Amino acid sequence: MCGRFNVIDSPGLQQLLRDLGVDIQLPERCNIAPTDDVTLLRQEPDGSVVALTARWWLTPSWSRGPDQKYAMFNARSEGLDTSRAYRTPFRRQRGIVPMSSFIEWRSENGARQPYLITNTRNAIAAAALWDSWRDPASGEELLSCSLVTTAAAPAFEHWHRRMPVMLCGVDQQRWLNNETQLDTDDGVFQAQLREPLQIAPIDPAINRAGNKDATLLNATGDVVEIVENQHA
Repeated sequence: MCGRFNVIDSPGLQQLLRDLGVDIQLPERCNIAPTDDVTLLRQEPDGSVVALTARWWLTPSWSRGPDQKYAMFNARSEGLDTSRAYRTPFRRQRGIVPMSSFIEWRSENGARQPYLITNTRNAIAAAALWDSWRDPASGEELLSCSLVTTAAAPAFEHWHRRMPVMLCGVDQQRWLNNETQLDTDDGVFQAQLREPLQIAPIDPAINRAGNKDATLLNATGDVVEIVENQHA
């Protein structure tokens, strides 16, 4: 699951972009929510990687247009090869959404407590799928995307039963290379942590999508580090 995320500039995020072959500096944004515009990285036929603006809520090319009847901001990895909406993007329209952290919630004392989740570099390459829809009336093109999720690693289940697919190392290039077919049993979808994650409670004011103040990302309690094979 990934319902909100953040882009806060850092040396780690800058290095991630360079590693992916993109020489840009992302604008800082806090509490990015579904239907907001996000930065999508995708590989072009000539092998170059470009940064594009996409709506975070997939609009399939064959659909009538943007519609929020069905939740299309996250795509479950288990059904990528059978879903009408995700089957084609999974085959040849994979991309990466770079972020510094994301937010998850759990119920505590009858309230939704948000938690900020990141890694030691404050730089996450989240697997995404994209599609392009064209308005038949105006001819305008809408680029949109979904983040891919998988079952939570055991160490992460304490916070949520799902987690975004976080790509590391060579898997970043494999995912971007749409000349190569991937299967839903590929290792990138395994329920495991490929690097330690740091998790901290933050201000519940972040629960409202309209609150974009970056100070709301400051920890309000202890920061917990989780690693593979560790239960919280």
